[in-house]
Amino acid sequence: MAPKSLKQNYLKLGFLFSLVPIITITLSIEIPPKQYILNHFNSSIHFTSLQILSSSFLIILSLTLFIMSKPRTDRIVPSKPIFISFFRVSFARFVDHTRITLTNEPKSHNFLEKILQRSGLGEETCIPPALQYMPPCPDLNLAREEAELLIFSCMDTLFHKTGVDPKDVDILILNCTLYSPTPSLTAMVINKYKMRCNIKSFNLSGMGCSAGLISIDLAKDILQNYPNSNAIVISTEILTLNYYLGKERAMLLPNCLFRMGGAAVLLSNKRKYRRDAKYKLSHLVRTHMGSDDKSYKCVSQEEDSEGYSGTKLSSDLIAVAGEALKTNISAIGPLVLPITEQFLFVYWVIRNKISNSKGKKPYVPDFKKAFEHFCIHAGGRAEHVEASRMALHRFGNTSSSSLWYELSYIEAKGRMKKGDRVWQIGFGSGFKCNSAVWKCNRTIDTPVDGPWADCIDKYPVCIPEIVKV
Repeated sequence: MAPKSLKQNYLKLGFLFSLVPIITITLSIEIPPKQYILNHFNSSIHFTSLQILSSSFLIILSLTLFIMSKPRTDRIVPSKPIFISFFRVSFARFVDHTRITLTNEPKSHNFLEKILQRSGLGEETCIPPALQYMPPCPDLNLAREEAELLIFSCMDTLFHKTGVDPKDVDILILNCTLYSPTPSLTAMVINKYKMRCNIKSFNLSGMGCSAGLISIDLAKDILQNYPNSNAIVISTEILTLNYYLGKERAMLLPNCLFRMGGAAVLLSNKRKYRRDAKYKLSHLVRTHMGSDDKSYKCVSQEEDSEGYSGTKLSSDLIAVAGEALKTNISAIGPLVLPITEQFLFVYWVIRNKISNSKGKKPYVPDFKKAFEHFCIHAGGRAEHVEASRMALHRFGNTSSSSLWYELSYIEAKGRMKKGDRVWQIGFGSGFKCNSAVWKCNRTIDTPVDGPWADCIDKYPVCIPEIVKV
């Protein structure tokens, strides 16, 4: 059964297309001669000076209010995700480590090895130092050290690239799903960089891998109400406290997939950044399937029967993600698809209703006509988009920051041209599916630094179905 929002979109599109013949008939009705209209207008209307002044004032006031209420443009200023190269862990080292850690659980170790072989990850992904100890040391102080390393590295890179002073930051938003200490991570950043006391800070947790786009949406809404402002969005995940040491297979999966990573992005509505800005935010659509129990429970943080805590990925995850994506696409499609694709889709829906043919394949709009580039959350090897597969191979699943590694991959390949449109799709626990559409403001030269600088010439690589360890 189609979701309610999907049916509403079909109804709206059908209504819009039904207006075409009505407008055509209306315009074809005979209109009186122009001279007759002018003579009638002049003879029936007389204005005094006061009326003219009052009308002029109201028109100027209305235009001023319209311009002031118009949403302000949000732009991304150049920034890069970061890569902490000295925490790289090869397959052999990871397998040896789990063999020693899970000495009494050979079945769990064998399962982890099989998952790693089929994960799509490469040999150079990073794991925090606390999880490389023998045995792993999920310590609170080490978790804060990991947070400081990732977040401060992102911020230092951002300030260096953009030339922004920390005291010029008006809005600070940080998302980290599984680690939420007191004082908050945003407070840690404010203290480190001695930011202003009136900065607006937000610390988002528990929002899953789609939290990066949720943070962008929050920044967009705040910037629309605060002109001439700078907002920084930081997306990361802290793994130190979230390494599962039990034997439940559904909770062992994240140990193989999730890796260190982070990114910081500057959004601004200041005029001086118009030339420097790489992208302009065109659309952002969020879908939340949390009202459905299966969707709500498919990714959850739990304790197993032995008291070990971890993140559980249910077998329903793929089906739930597909349904969330379908609902999200139905909402963003009318905003981005060319009119021809929308017309063909509405035609297919109407024809199916009339002929009542359930067996036929549905018409799938060609989104390549709406976008030049796609960045889909690199959650696992099922992704077929090049940027997603390569980001997963090089960095692993870096949670909410993975979309920025993918965007950085496209830039490093020299493929981003002025006017290109980018579609970012993020999935997260709850269950959420979020989409952002960016338009490139200028042709982006191939960067000489960044997370892909030392390896971009090797990519794309062929990723085998099974990697022998």
